[in-house]
Amino acid sequence: MEISAAGRLEVRITAADVGKRVSVRRLSDPGDTEGKFTDTVGVLTSWDNAVLVITQKDGESVRIAESSLVAGKVVPAAPARRRGPAASYEELVHVSARAWRPVESTRLGEWELRAASGFTRRANSVLPLGDPGLPLDEALTEVRRWYGERGLPAYVQTATGAEGTQELLCAELERRGWVREVTAELWIGALAPVADLGEPSGVVLSREAGEAWLARYQRKGVSDVALKVLGSGPSVWFATVPGEREGEPPAAIGRCVVDGRWAGFAAVEVDPAQRRRGLASAVMAALARQALEEGASAAWLQVEADNAGARALYARLGFAAHHAYHHYREPAEPGSGRYGSP
Repeated sequence: MEISAAGRLEVRITAADVGKRVSVRRLSDPGDTEGKFTDTVGVLTSWDNAVLVITQKDGESVRIAESSLVAGKVVPAAPARRRGPAASYEELVHVSARAWRPVESTRLGEWELRAASGFTRRANSVLPLGDPGLPLDEALTEVRRWYGERGLPAYVQTATGAEGTQELLCAELERRGWVREVTAELWIGALAPVADLGEPSGVVLSREAGEAWLARYQRKGVSDVALKVLGSGPSVWFATVPGEREGEPPAAIGRCVVDGRWAGFAAVEVDPAQRRRGLASAVMAALARQALEEGASAAWLQVEADNAGARALYARLGFAAHHAYHHYREPAEPGSGRYGSP
């Protein structure tokens, strides 16, 4: 917190600092005479009518009454990771986008509108990297029109928690009634420890998601569109651990996309009856060794907040969260209960 030469805490932020990363201390309860404090760090996304809104790294917004402020200051972006690969949000968002391509896309200024017949939100959402070239309300109207023509709800994918992410856009979407449906994190780490994770014997690698691989994949009824998305990326590999009996679905599967120095892992799934046998480790190790042969040195993956087992495994391997990402769905039309354009 900011402390003056006289030893007093001071508020050294104003409404002019909207859009900057700040750290504030406030009274937990304005009526509390014992002086209990709460600290909040994040991006100042608004300061109106004597209320501050700070969007934290996980995308959650905190409303703070100006009258409860005790101290506050602008702070630099989160420090670079001291271990593992260094990476910017800009680099990672492009790498992750190339690993899961839509079948149709168009540009709206610096925004990319992506569609794939509804197969996953990532392939059916706006990637807003910069200025759409229109005032925000007009841009969102165009977004809703474009997705409505395709019979899809409009989603906007945003990120928080790193330098260059979109806390301000998140706040603006929420003000307009857009609903945050999904939040996950993108984690990064060194690739070599993944290659050493387990013994990859018995793992079969392929360039295509064959019938056996799809039999274990959690999304059933995969269409031709979905196969195009699954197969998209600079260098895509699918890993399969065959079932114990002929004709059975695989015991485990995984997918990896190699893109320059990065290897992105996804769809690592294990037969529930065969968990805790090291199959997920074997799948990731086999994919990592292939990625190392292609010149990759760093790894990324996406994990949801409630997947405690996966998060513990990745943390042991030296992975850590780089940023959070969110999917905002367009608001329902007033009185209709429906989303989007007809």
